[in-house]
Amino acid sequence: MIREFSAGGVCVRRMRGRDFMAAVRVKGGAVLALPKGHIDPGESAAEAAEREVREEAGVTGELVEKLGDVKYWYSRDGDRVMKIVSFFLFRYRSGSVEDHDHEVDSAEWVPLEDAPRQLAYRGERDMAAAALSSLASGR
Repeated sequence: MIREFSAGGVCVRRMRGRDFMAAVRVKGGAVLALPKGHIDPGESAAEAAEREVREEAGVTGELVEKLGDVKYWYSRDGDRVMKIVSFFLFRYRSGSVEDHDHEVDSAEWVPLEDAPRQLAYRGERDMAAAALSSLASGR
């Protein structure tokens, strides 16, 4: 068994009286997902999440808290891989979703309240719901 560790972020921005989160489009624009990627050597999971949000979504945020982990299995070259992705909540500081990198097709602001229905992956929908819950209890 192979284990892989990645990190991602829910970066939230208040606009027009509503919370929006930065999301990315992948697989030809067909899949709406959270920015995430591998943790580089010497990098913490939170640092990797912040970097991935910056690279893939084009925005920077201030770390608020860890939202949780998403665990799943997949097969690669005949090997079973257990992947754990740690997700973190960030408050938007600066940047533009237009400045995303080449790893994604596009980046966009999605109303946070809609994200648990719009994100393609169940674990990421759970993280958006956790962000909603966290922000609601903090207000």
